Amino acid sequence: MIRVLLAEDQQMLRGALTSLLAFEPDIEVIAEVADGQQAWEWIQQEPPDICLVDIEMPHLSGLELAEKIKQANLPCKVMIVTTFARPGYLQKAMDCEVHGYLLKDEPIDYLIATIRKIMQGEKVVSKDLAASLFMKEQNPLNEREIAVLQLVKKGLTTNEISKQLFLTKGTIRNYLSTSIQKLQVESRQQAAQVAGEKGWL
Repeated sequence: MIRVLLAEDQQMLRGALTSLLAFEPDIEVIAEVADGQQAWEWIQQEPPDICLVDIEMPHLSGLELAEKIKQANLPCKVMIVTTFARPGYLQKAMDCEVHGYLLKDEPIDYLIATIRKIMQGEKVVSKDLAASLFMKEQNPLNEREIAVLQLVKKGLTTNEISKQLFLTKGTIRNYLSTSIQKLQVESRQQAAQVAGEKGWL
């Protein structure tokens, strides 16, 4: 029996998936939770065979949950089921060593087949996304530029960033200028947004 934990914050979808999986003779949903923190608490007490998780959930995202499972060296496998086709999210999921990454518009039969493939040791990525792994863009930003843009993303001013990183305001402006040029955008906010979407921050 494949023991599944389902973490999904949309109640209707969570209930529908649980009901559909219940029809499978070799799959049992041992828990269904609405956020990443609840999932993490359950996993530590009673690790399932597979965690079926959404990416954007309250308290802990699916990717943060996958990272915790990896760091704790827990035996359960992680399968992301999401609406997000962004290459940055997919790359982060691969970095967290998830075993499956499926889009929510895949047929339920494909999802069920994927659960079984993962239990047999395979890794599965939705066909529409698989190509993007091979077209991964190299991050042109250096560590300092990334650090500065992370703080821009949080809404900090040049003055606040310089204090936090112990650098002069001129140096911060230089990093912002090179980041804007490298990413071919017009403002620091756009640079932070683009870098974030590509999974570089």
